[in-house]
Amino acid sequence: MIYGYIRVSTDRQTVENQRFEIEKFARVSNIIVDKWIEETISGNMAVEKRKLGSLLRRLHKDDILISSEISRLGRNLMMIMSILNVCMQKGIQVWTIKDNYRLGNDINSKVLAFAFGLSAEIERNLISQRTKEALERKRKEGVVLGRPKGRKSSRTKLSGKKDEIYAMLKNGCTKTYIAGKMKVSRGTLTNFLKMDDTFSPMTGK
Repeated sequence: MIYGYIRVSTDRQTVENQRFEIEKFARVSNIIVDKWIEETISGNMAVEKRKLGSLLRRLHKDDILISSEISRLGRNLMMIMSILNVCMQKGIQVWTIKDNYRLGNDINSKVLAFAFGLSAEIERNLISQRTKEALERKRKEGVVLGRPKGRKSSRTKLSGKKDEIYAMLKNGCTKTYIAGKMKVSRGTLTNFLKMDDTFSPMTGK
């Protein structure tokens, strides 16, 4: 399928110019845009929070994404590279009109794929190095790292659901019913209640 993607930053801007450019390009190229995606949102917003993110998850191999210009995908280079990398991994073609950019199976795309892979590896190494340096600095400061031996994490599947659980107990619901409602085992529920000093066994069954 062929998708036309249009993004404006504010509601004062119009999508008509971008749509006109894409439609004109489609006529000249003798193709039909099957679906349009329009959104009014800053290009700095994380892709996952935009319609573009949802679209990228739905796209399949050989689908084509057309935009008036590559800056419509994102405001900074790293974001744009990340989007193009996703498209390349899924076999999606990206065409932009003003910059005449094509992401496909040609040699330029293969070079770009190498650049993506290299930049991702460098970023992973930098993150790893920064993490090691931060841990070493904390060790020198005398900070004890990691969970104390023998102590379990206070976070469980039921964390944040205490009030709801106690309300059901107060209304006479059994632990078996509550555990099923919370999608955990009865044992997990029992252990969760044992961790709470305010819990009285007399309130539940």
